[in-house]
Amino acid sequence: MSSDLQQIRIGLTDNHTCSYLSDRQERVAVALDPAMHCGSSYEVLLANGFRRSGDTIYKPHCDRCQACQAIRVSIPDFTLSRNQKRLLNKAHSIEWQLKESMDDNWFDLYSHYIEARHRNGSMYPPKRNEFAQFSQCNWLNTQFLHLYQSGTLIAIAVTDILSNSASAFYTFFDPAHPLSLGTLAVLYQAEYCRQQGKQWLYLGYQIDECPAMNYKVRFQRHQRLVNQRWQG
Repeated sequence: MSSDLQQIRIGLTDNHTCSYLSDRQERVAVALDPAMHCGSSYEVLLANGFRRSGDTIYKPHCDRCQACQAIRVSIPDFTLSRNQKRLLNKAHSIEWQLKESMDDNWFDLYSHYIEARHRNGSMYPPKRNEFAQFSQCNWLNTQFLHLYQSGTLIAIAVTDILSNSASAFYTFFDPAHPLSLGTLAVLYQAEYCRQQGKQWLYLGYQIDECPAMNYKVRFQRHQRLVNQRWQG
C-alpha cells in the first residue's frame, strides 16, 4: 500500500462463504476514514486494490486465499483483439450514450438480466431499492452508459468517473441479445476514457478460477495488482 494510505483505519468483516469460489471463505477490509470518501481519495484507493459497494470502500482480505486480483486497462496502450474488432463491426447499429441517470425502463432490463443470469446470486430476486443502494454513491461522479439498438435499451453499464480514470462498476444487459454486450460495454467505456484523455479503466477483480470473469483478461494491455505492485 502506498505511503499516503498507511495510516487509514481499516475494519474487517467476519468470514463468510465466498461469492465466487464456494469452497472458500471470504472477508473484506473496509476503509473507515470519512476523509477517504471523496473522488480524489477513492482514485488513490482504486490504485491500491480497493473497490466500492454503494458508499462502502472495501478490499478482499481473506485468511487463506489471494485469488482476487485488481485489474485495470492502460488506455494509451489499449489495442483491440481480432475478436473485439469483429464484435465492434457486428455492433455497428448499436449506439451508446453516457447519462447522469438511468432511463425509466431500466428495472425491466435489470430484472430480465438477473432472472436469466444470476438466479443463484445474492441479487436474486431483483429489487429496485437494493440495486439503488448497491450502485449509487453520494460522493462520486457515477454515470450510466446506455446502449441502444434501433432505439431500444439493451444494456446499462454503471461507471464511476474520476480525474484520471474510470471504474467499470456493474453492467446488466438483455440476456437474449446475440452479441457479447458485457464486452461491448467495456469497449465503449474504454473509448470514453480515450476521448477524455484518461489513463486507466478499472475492471474490478480478476479471479482466474472463476470462468465468468475471464473476459477481463482479453483487454490488452491490462495490469494486475500482485503483492501490491501493478504487473503486466
